Amino acid sequence: MQTEKKVVKTNMAKYIIKKATLEELDLVAQLFDQYRVFYEQASDFENGRRFIQARMKNNQSVIFLALEQDNIPLGFVQLYPSFSSVSMKKLWILNDLFMDPSARNRGIAKKLMETAKNFAIETGAKGIILETAVTNHQAKSLYESIRYKKDVHSDHYELTLD
Repeated sequence: MQTEKKVVKTNMAKYIIKKATLEELDLVAQLFDQYRVFYEQASDFENGRRFIQARMKNNQSVIFLALEQDNIPLGFVQLYPSFSSVSMKKLWILNDLFMDPSARNRGIAKKLMETAKNFAIETGAKGIILETAVTNHQAKSLYESIRYKKDVHSDHYELTLD
C-alpha cells in the first residue's frame, strides 16, 4: 500500500508518516495518553498502552503516525473498521486525531488526514466518518477545509453503559 510510509518536508523539519506497528507502540501510547488528557481524562499511560497494543495485535484499528527525525512522535490518526449496510461497503471511523502541541499549525494533521483518506480509497471504503467535540473549533476548521461535511440529515444517539 502506498500509505505505508511517506516522507514529507516542511519549512521546519522533515517528518515521516507511516502505518504504526508494535515497534512504535510506546510512541503511539505517549501521544494517545496526551490525547485522552486533552479530552479531560486522567493520564494513564500503562492502560492506554495496553489498549493500543490490543488494537494493534488484534488488527482492530489502523494507526498512522507522524514522526520527526530521531523518532520524535508528532501526531497520529486512528481508524476503526465498520460497514455500511445500506451501501454494502466498508466504512472507516476516524476515532482519534491528535497532534503534539509542538507540532500544531505545521500542516501535519492535514497530511495525516490525507493519508487516512488514501488508505480508505485503497481499501475500497465508502468513506470516513468522524465526530468531534462541539467546542473543538480548530479540528472542525481542519475537517471542513478538506471537504468533510457536517451531517445534517442524521441525529446521533448514545447509550452509555458504565
